[in-house]
Amino acid sequence: MKLALNEEWVLGARIGGGGFGAVFKAANAAGEQAAVKLVRKEPGTDREMLFTNLDGVRNVVPIIDSGEHEDQWALVMPHADKSLRDHLQEHGHLSLRETVSVLSDIAETLADLNDRGVVHRDLKPENILLLGGHWCVADFGIARYSEATTAQQTFKFTGTFAYMAPERWKGDRATSASDIYAVGVLAHELLEGTTPFTGPHEHDFYAQHLRGTPPPLTTAPPLLAALIAECLFRAPQGRPTAGNVLERLRRLPASSLSGGPAALADANRAETARRAEADRQASAEATEADRRRDLLEAARTSLRFISDQLLTTITNIASTADIRKGKEGGWTVRLSDAQLTFTSPKEVDPSDWDTDSRAPFDVIAYTDLQLKIPQNRQGYEGRSHSLWYADAQTAERYQWFETAFMASPLRGVSSLIDPFALNPHHEARAAVSPGMAMDQVAWPFIPLTVGDLDEFIDRWTGWFAKAATGQLGHPSRMPERDPQGTWRK
Repeated sequence: MKLALNEEWVLGARIGGGGFGAVFKAANAAGEQAAVKLVRKEPGTDREMLFTNLDGVRNVVPIIDSGEHEDQWALVMPHADKSLRDHLQEHGHLSLRETVSVLSDIAETLADLNDRGVVHRDLKPENILLLGGHWCVADFGIARYSEATTAQQTFKFTGTFAYMAPERWKGDRATSASDIYAVGVLAHELLEGTTPFTGPHEHDFYAQHLRGTPPPLTTAPPLLAALIAECLFRAPQGRPTAGNVLERLRRLPASSLSGGPAALADANRAETARRAEADRQASAEATEADRRRDLLEAARTSLRFISDQLLTTITNIASTADIRKGKEGGWTVRLSDAQLTFTSPKEVDPSDWDTDSRAPFDVIAYTDLQLKIPQNRQGYEGRSHSLWYADAQTAERYQWFETAFMASPLRGVSSLIDPFALNPHHEARAAVSPGMAMDQVAWPFIPLTVGDLDEFIDRWTGWFAKAATGQLGHPSRMPERDPQGTWRK
């Protein structure tokens, strides 16, 4: 069969199907090999024709010709070497290095699509093709612009069950976070040879995505395991962005952990699985209580990675330190006369934080870091910082933030602990809201990202070292760093 589009194409054997059509080998008059996808003209199937020009988006399969043939839409693409599904069938699962390479290519695509406001909505190995040495995303048959209104024919529930995010099973609108969930599923499949949820029937997938627990990863190093766990959070607001995924993939260490850190990572993975199981017992109803419950579990899991990385660094260096573990992940380390405490996370009562609906942002959970020394001649006993899991900088984008507070100079009082932590209550809310308050923000809201904690760890180990050697004193100025503009007001 011949297709007369912008140029003439001769169709060969069928080589597969994608989305809502069939794919055939093809060649033009010059003998150039290609693949042609024919899509039946049914309501809504012209959606794919919206995405024939994605210039500037990295790692997408380009459309080199397009048009209509009888009762079908026609899309002509370069002939790829193979699909990721073919590659997995050949190898079963991939090495760590190859997995990171595949995920990096996909993350680049999603980061660029996000800039265009495009959500793919059907990421799976069949739609990822090896082309020009890169793994490229294809098949935009059910993709949509994220700002588009929901029309009658949006294929809202279309997709591949194993890769569909929980919010899509609830009937909620797909967002870029839904694509990130699919990346988490893909990452699990690349490393383990199978998706985390295997059905086999639609109702099985429904229950598994909403209430199931992904099997533990057996080969992923800690930082990659943490990233995959975050991609698979049930709460879409707790998942990382495509840009964050890409940056963290680039920062993965070349070698695996060993010894004590590796053992600690194994223990942490087991704890993460336990907490994920508890989270997925919650109701599938899309209520505010469910949303906060999902975010709280995401907060606890993320904090575990942050807490363990700081404690591992300290204990690997300070062999004489005395370590005491508390409940729910809290711990205290003593070295000489210095005591550093990482308290266990606590849930925020919305009525305490947002009593009159005027809080500038939402807070889900909180904890604090306390560094104490014996009171010196100036009456100083140390410092403490608040860690809040909040959407403090971008609405509906939750992560852990570090900050600290100070007494307003108008109060004319000094504090033994300076700067100090505050729980998310009316005093702290007043400090972050416009207007005068008894307390003020003394430290910028600094996001804490797993895999990018070098500055955070360097600061706290440095302060701990000064405290242990009697050199920790009251900050020379307050606030120590300009906090203005680091949170939403």
